[in-house]
Amino acid sequence: MKKITVLICDDHSVFREGVRSILAGEKDAMVVGQAGNGAEAVKKARELRPDVVLMDIAMPILRGFDAARRIHRLDPAIRVLMLTVYDDEDMVARCLSAGASGYALKDAPPEQLLYAIRSVARGEQYLSPGALKGIMGTFSKGAAKVTTRYDLLSDREREILVMLAEGESLKEVATHLDLSVKTVDAHKYNIMRKLDIHDRTDLIRYAIRQKLIAS
Repeated sequence: MKKITVLICDDHSVFREGVRSILAGEKDAMVVGQAGNGAEAVKKARELRPDVVLMDIAMPILRGFDAARRIHRLDPAIRVLMLTVYDDEDMVARCLSAGASGYALKDAPPEQLLYAIRSVARGEQYLSPGALKGIMGTFSKGAAKVTTRYDLLSDREREILVMLAEGESLKEVATHLDLSVKTVDAHKYNIMRKLDIHDRTDLIRYAIRQKLIAS
């Protein structure tokens, strides 16, 4: 029997170990790696090519739905299952639009998580019962994707948006991303122009509303 290979991506090591323990008792699944932030998740997915990536939304450096988008572009055969505490329709829609194959809630029982993993590994779409309301109708009818201001941002701009919203200075962002301060400042200008935001306070408020950072 070919085992389903799984990459666990969450910024809490205790949670990752909990999921790993659940999967360790299953004959048809195997954890091949773990990642603690979104950028590492993309890197590990590229290296390991797992069947399923379990992805938290509230990931450091690169948000889960942005990491899912990059993994989907990298290899559509890698199925991304979002695992999160958020059950609102906007977040579900954003993740599905990013290429995620499923959406499960962290408070679901282990049996439901295992079912979700097996479902997306078979190429099916999985939505937790709490996320189904209002979403299946929208996507089953093939509704056009709604373009938001956030959709106008590049991958790099989204990374920098989160870092700035979390309080990092231009110099700290530049060091972290191996860019010049001038380049980061140019990205900051473009971010604020595209989002129609005029100062860091508004940028932080926007990031909180969009669940890019914790309030």
